[in-house]
Parts: sequence; C-alpha cells; structure tokens
Amino acid sequence: MVIETSNEKGTYSFGCRLGEKAKSGQVFTLIGDLGAGKTVFTKGLAAGLGVKEPISSPTFTIVQIYEEGRLPFYHFDVYRIGDVEEMDEIGYEDYIYGDGVSLIEWANLIEEILPEHYTQVKIEKDLEKGFDYRRIELCEY
Repeated sequence: MVIETSNEKGTYSFGCRLGEKAKSGQVFTLIGDLGAGKTVFTKGLAAGLGVKEPISSPTFTIVQIYEEGRLPFYHFDVYRIGDVEEMDEIGYEDYIYGDGVSLIEWANLIEEILPEHYTQVKIEKDLEKGFDYRRIELCEY
C-alpha cells in the first residue's frame, strides 16, 4: 500500500488512522531519512492509540513507554544502537511480544532480531513534488 501526503497534517492523519486500527502485539517498523517525517507519523500513531502526553524521540533512552492509551505504546529509536545485544539489555522482547503496540525507528539496523510478522512503514521525500510531499509505503511481513 502506498499513501502520498502533501503536508505534515496528512502524514499525522495517516499515522492516526493506523493507530486507531492497531491491535495488541502489533509491531511497526519505521524507515526514513532524517527529516522524512518519522516523528510526525509517530505522533499521529500515538494519537490514534489515545496517547495524550507529548511524544518525544527516545534517541538516547532507546525506548519510551506510554501506557495511557487504549493499548500500551512502545516507541523505540535504535539509531544509536551499536550492537543488537543492547536490545536484550532493555528487555526488547518483553515489549515487542507483549500486549502493546511497538514502533521501531531505524529498524533496518536491527533486522536480524525483528519478529516474524511486522508492518514496515517507509517514508520518503521527493523535493521535485514539493518540500512537504511524502510517499509512505506499508509492507506486511
């Protein structure tokens, strides 16, 4: 599935719709360059899950946990992971195989430990189509 958005609101809204439909145990992986709109998408997904508190990137903490929505939301940013063994140290499997919804930014860096089934969200810019244009591709694995 491919969605095209022309502004941040469209990217946020698409994330929100996915959050509203998300099920317990669902894992999303998020791929995109810096500035592609990963944070905007993540904020929308969290809103769709009913998370009201501000969403911040867990770049230095690796995982942020939000428990106030209709399902727990586990937001990972693995950009700074040096070795996949670091994921064991934070209890990664407890989250992704738990009852909440997990979103993993930069998931391509930990492909070898991703669960068998997940939804990949790939966000790309195309400046020829406009500064705020985004192409969002969903792939089920």
